[in-house]
Amino acid sequence: MSSTILDETPPASFDWKKWIALLGGFGLFLLIYFSPPWGVAIDPGGKEFVLSQEGKAAIGLFLMAGIWWVFEVIPIGITAIAIGVFQALFMIRPARDAFRDFMDPSVMFIFGSMVIGMAFTKTGLTKRIAYKMLAVVGENTRTILLGTMVVTALLAHVMAHTAVAATMFPILLAILALYKEGEGPSRFGKGLFIGMAWAAGAGSIITLLGAARGPAAAAMFTEFTGRQVDFFDFPLYMGIIGWSMVFIIWAYIAVVFKPSKATIPGLRDKVAKLSRVLGPMTAKEYFVIACVGLVVVMMAAQSMVPALKGIDRAGLMLTSTLLFFIFGVLKVQDLEEMPWNIILLFSGAMSIGFCLWKTGAAEWMAVNFLTALLDAHWWVFVMGVSAFILIMTNFIMNVAAIAIALPVSLVMARYLGVAPDVIFFSALVVAGMPFVLLIGAAPNAIAYESKQFTPGEFFKHGLVMSAILLVVLGIALATLWPLLGMQILLPS
Repeated sequence: MSSTILDETPPASFDWKKWIALLGGFGLFLLIYFSPPWGVAIDPGGKEFVLSQEGKAAIGLFLMAGIWWVFEVIPIGITAIAIGVFQALFMIRPARDAFRDFMDPSVMFIFGSMVIGMAFTKTGLTKRIAYKMLAVVGENTRTILLGTMVVTALLAHVMAHTAVAATMFPILLAILALYKEGEGPSRFGKGLFIGMAWAAGAGSIITLLGAARGPAAAAMFTEFTGRQVDFFDFPLYMGIIGWSMVFIIWAYIAVVFKPSKATIPGLRDKVAKLSRVLGPMTAKEYFVIACVGLVVVMMAAQSMVPALKGIDRAGLMLTSTLLFFIFGVLKVQDLEEMPWNIILLFSGAMSIGFCLWKTGAAEWMAVNFLTALLDAHWWVFVMGVSAFILIMTNFIMNVAAIAIALPVSLVMARYLGVAPDVIFFSALVVAGMPFVLLIGAAPNAIAYESKQFTPGEFFKHGLVMSAILLVVLGIALATLWPLLGMQILLPS
């Protein structure tokens, strides 16, 4: 009897923090849902934007989901499902619309990117790349952190940052395994994966190939101004900012997540032995490289080949998925290893983004926020626009944040004599670097799958890095971009 008593596990203590956040988020939603109608937003041209009951409910759902995601009161993928459920139960949008967004092409693009990462792992390419990189950067842990971020940012110049994150993820796992600091999270592990997520965003702003937001914003810019954005304007204006952020991120992480080991003794010798064990590259490894190369080339060619422009990037990305399964690189059992929690997270993010957009809530928020800046100095106005987009892009897909805020901002900029170019590039800087929430960008969510950090940790450090990003952008507005020839103000 006594042994039975000893074997009993104590009951789990009641998690007050979880229930306070869970009920607090739900209570906030109900408070907004049942609140009286909110005021009308009016743009400088006199156009009125009335917030409907559905739009008000969308804002409440938006805030509730944010609270649940930050405090992780339930698995992040389940919070995403709740977004669809609440839209249907409270009749914010029809269920067929709310749940159709869960299979949006952007979600399938993320799925295809993760399949590429899986193919790299299954064939051994991840270990091979990791060992090659470690042989170059050496045994110093801070140098290793820098090396992984530089490689991530470089790859994000030529391929979608989602695909880059999915490719780098297993490589970082291989590096972390060589570090060996016991089970569970470590400061080195936190630095590796958070640094990768942030560096992917910083690298992706420098070319039109890094993410879909660039081409989408360029099309809007042409529609509003009648001018084309030159392909080489991106590296000219964004290159210094992007790479400055990569090194700032590294410096921040090297201090805040300072590894407990300054070096990994004997790493070079160990890596050399492990490389020899891998042997020469196999046919499957060459095949995976060829498939990924084909996808990257096709995406790059979209801007130059008219016949490819109409093909959705998800279709191009999933081409590699089909080839991997057709030629036996992956098997159906491998699908069980997919991080479905992360895929659901982005499904929910798409759904809430479209919910805010379709109900008019996002446009109402943008007009209310930006009209408050109409009498401000041009620099304050541009920074205000950037801050708004930065907040929005942490909650919804960055293409949607750009689509909501950029047209309104370009119209209002005329009243202040601000050139459209500075609005365009400022918006893309902040839209590419959502450092606060996991749903802000696919690399954030992919990094979270490492289980090296919590959403709360990512949120806390992301706030600091977002403030730094705004400082860097503010300096560029006042000094760097005018020196590079960007038009800041319209002729009076």
